[in-house]
Amino acid sequence: MSDLPRKAVTRTAKLAALPLGFAGRATWGLGKRIVGESAELVGRELQQRTAEQLFKVLGELKGGAMKFGQALSVFESALPEEIAGPYRAALTKLQEAAPPMPTRTVHGVLRERLGEDWQELFLEFEDKPSAAASIGQVHRGVWHDGREVAVKVQYPGAGEALLSDLNQLSRFARLLGPLIPGMDVKPLIAELKDRVSEELDYGLEAQAQRAHAEEFTEDPDVVVPGVVHQCEQVLVTEWMDGIPLSEIISDGTEAQRDRAGQLLARFLFSGPARTGLLHADPHPGNFRLLPGGPAGEDDWRLGVLDFGTVDRLPGGLPEPIGEALRMTLDGEAEAVYEMLCAEGFVKESIELDPDSVLDYLLPIIEPAAADEFTFTRSWMRSQATRIADPRSPASQLAKQLNLPPAYLLIHRVTLSTIGVLCQLGATVRLRAELEEWLPGFVPEEPVEEEPAAQA
Repeated sequence: MSDLPRKAVTRTAKLAALPLGFAGRATWGLGKRIVGESAELVGRELQQRTAEQLFKVLGELKGGAMKFGQALSVFESALPEEIAGPYRAALTKLQEAAPPMPTRTVHGVLRERLGEDWQELFLEFEDKPSAAASIGQVHRGVWHDGREVAVKVQYPGAGEALLSDLNQLSRFARLLGPLIPGMDVKPLIAELKDRVSEELDYGLEAQAQRAHAEEFTEDPDVVVPGVVHQCEQVLVTEWMDGIPLSEIISDGTEAQRDRAGQLLARFLFSGPARTGLLHADPHPGNFRLLPGGPAGEDDWRLGVLDFGTVDRLPGGLPEPIGEALRMTLDGEAEAVYEMLCAEGFVKESIELDPDSVLDYLLPIIEPAAADEFTFTRSWMRSQATRIADPRSPASQLAKQLNLPPAYLLIHRVTLSTIGVLCQLGATVRLRAELEEWLPGFVPEEPVEEEPAAQA
């Protein structure tokens, strides 16, 4: 892979080949069955080949195609096990790596943005990238003051590529849908498109990262690298070692999984309360486990990377979320329904039975009901199946609910985080985090009036 494929014709041809490839493999599978091979074995082999082609193309194209692949990867927990098995390895690869940009291209961007003498800013600079993402790649270096740094360099033409890919993928949404049963792909692509301009702006990313780094400076549980330097197409931050969350998912101990899950939940809910910002890209490639938590070197902290996509929530997460969650757990069907109507989750033209709405919501919020809850792939699959099965009451009701624009990103981030918790198989005290950080979840104590003074 020599360079970011920028020509629309090249990129479109690669993406257009995906549905043709799916059709070709289906024909191949039928042929194998005709000659007597087991349908189950053929089906598995077909899924594996489909996954390999899909994620190879998405990874090579980077841009919006890779972004889409990463967004899908956190929903892997919801896939039926017979499908998830072949996909898991291909999905995980996308979270951590992509083919690198050539050294000459990297040096060209640095020369253009940091000046002809850019190398004097570094005591060391590694030409081989340490990580690649959808719109840029990261190089390890040592800043002129001796600090180890991560140098994020944006791919030339990334913006055009990102929009081109997502426009193309939206045309294929119907064909891609069956790969992720029970998930509507088109709104996911539309929402990714809405975030393109923000993610391309490293100035906005630097602001968001600075806000988090300052807020979490003394935090015993969460680590955010500081920003060292920022200009167009280049972002330099402090380097952070640690174990990628994808490795914890595949090989971590139970203690590591539980600790990572607890801190992930804590960061999801405490971040907006403390910074007014929601980190909106919770795939495993953006998190690390670092030694040296509150209990010493054998304890763990959560390292957080990539603040290119954030939701700005000046008052923290909206209070109606906490209130509706609490009232649902308390079985207050009428009150929950009234709030959903007031917030736009139920359109004025639609009338639903409050008790049916409560029955629909309770299984989804089961993790908030107990003191601790073990997130599993089987639990996630059961929820996805319940809502996806067109014959189920839950599916019929879900089609009548609406997701207001103000809640769209919050909803996706929450679902994605739950997906990662299920990949971890973590046991998490979620209710404690909600009580601490989610506005409206704990009812306010009524203020007692002072007794009137005796005349």
